[in-house]
Amino acid sequence: MYGAIIGDIVGSRFEFDQGRKTREFELFTKDCNFTDDTVMTTAVAEALMNAGKDACEEEVKTELIRSMKEWGQAYPHAGYGARFIGWVLSDDPHPYGSYGNGSAMRVSPAGWFYDTIERTREVARWTAEVTHNHPEGIKGAESTAAAIFLARTGASKDEIEDYLVTEFGYDLTRTLDDIRPTYYHVEDCMRTMPEAFECFLEAESYEETLRNVMYIGGDTDTLCAIAGAVAEAFWHIPMAIVIDAAEYIPKDIEAVITRFKETVSGPSETDDEYFRNNSIRDAVLRFRESHDEEDVVRILAALVDRINEDGHVPSPMDDVNNVLADLDLNDMSLGGNFSLDKELRLRLTHLIDDEGKHWIPLFTDTEEVEKNAISNLIINAPIRMVVENAYYAEDIEGMVINPFGELIKLPKDILAIIVKKTGGKKGE
Repeated sequence: MYGAIIGDIVGSRFEFDQGRKTREFELFTKDCNFTDDTVMTTAVAEALMNAGKDACEEEVKTELIRSMKEWGQAYPHAGYGARFIGWVLSDDPHPYGSYGNGSAMRVSPAGWFYDTIERTREVARWTAEVTHNHPEGIKGAESTAAAIFLARTGASKDEIEDYLVTEFGYDLTRTLDDIRPTYYHVEDCMRTMPEAFECFLEAESYEETLRNVMYIGGDTDTLCAIAGAVAEAFWHIPMAIVIDAAEYIPKDIEAVITRFKETVSGPSETDDEYFRNNSIRDAVLRFRESHDEEDVVRILAALVDRINEDGHVPSPMDDVNNVLADLDLNDMSLGGNFSLDKELRLRLTHLIDDEGKHWIPLFTDTEEVEKNAISNLIINAPIRMVVENAYYAEDIEGMVINPFGELIKLPKDILAIIVKKTGGKKGE
């Protein structure tokens, strides 16, 4: 569901034909925000989890109505259509025959939650019918969820396209270049679904899918939510995009995303302990085993949680002339290994590379500190202090986690997310 939510955020500033129909643009700016697409995707995810995988139609629809009304009322200015906001505020809501694309933009959790395409389509239909019970509205929801299911279970783009054409009758013969000249902001499924699917089909990555949407224009936040949801299932989302999007997502919505991901993926060997104890060390070990970019997000989450719990880490505080070699942090990337042969100085907790750039190390445990005898004095330092020193100090490039093994480097733009989520000392 991250694919839909990030797509919504990226596309938000270009809807209502405000873009230039170009693939060249910044993904995230101060003008980006989440919209009703994100709020209702969150509502659907919560409803499906609360109902459970084996729930009947009545149980699912009861949870959908409750959740959509609660989330809609919690975020009343997210950009809903007039009929939908009336439904949200009604004491006795009923479907109103809509064929708008709202049924498709919110359905992505159904594409991830079930084990068969038949069950996926069945529940997708129910998510539409509580409001969008027109055949085209239902078809929009079912086709999106089905495409996600196929993408995440290994189908090729040709197989996905064939299924969408055969099962739903969409015309996918037009290219983006065919669509672009006359396409404009429309909100019905009939003129949204083929265009959204084509943006995915002509892409080679999640990011390129979003850029294809802006290339044709239209209802860009919803097109990005639909196409991005399928693209996430097919390619996954680069960690850098997930990190950049995090600052736009409120904590209550982020909590549902996290819960949904855990529910869908199932716990790993370390998940229970990780989420109870918020162990940075476990998150780092998990990353070292998997080298999965998504596990770096877990490291950031662990840092945030431990800061909020006033967690501490072992921190070397002084050393006068201890020399380390060849710790070239500038050339390192996440998961990189290094050897030691160039001179560096350690001043308190500052590592200074051969270009004179300063970094602050964070050690997850004393074993990591003891890999090199860098100090005669080690204290139990607040994690908040280590992170905020790395972020706020003008002469510091950022922070490195466990620098004497498999380096994980967090520059200041990433630290900014942690500081913001933990109420940094300057109120960010």
